[in-house]
Amino acid sequence: MTAAGVSARFTEGDRVRVRAAYPPGHMRTPFFIRGHVGTVIRFVGTYANPEELAYGRDGKPKQPLYWVSFPQSDLWQDYSGSPKDTTIVDVFESWLDPLDAGEAS
Repeated sequence: MTAAGVSARFTEGDRVRVRAAYPPGHMRTPFFIRGHVGTVIRFVGTYANPEELAYGRDGKPKQPLYWVSFPQSDLWQDYSGSPKDTTIVDVFESWLDPLDAGEAS
């Protein structure tokens, strides 16, 4: 998929791992999903990079944005709800890595 000249790397159903990075500054990826595996459920489009905008810059280059679904039980150690419950988070592509075919979640 493409939007505004930016090609999306992932498609619906792709398994991805959120980078477990903790750089200083204005990061727009929640701590509670970093390092976790999720499933892309939608390519939302391309948007100005919020990590650049936070510093008053122009937000370029634009970044593909995805909705990524995570099982709640993977995110919250003491979660006692249904195993089907999920959390959906907006994640920019720069924070996502493809899950290797043989890699366990």
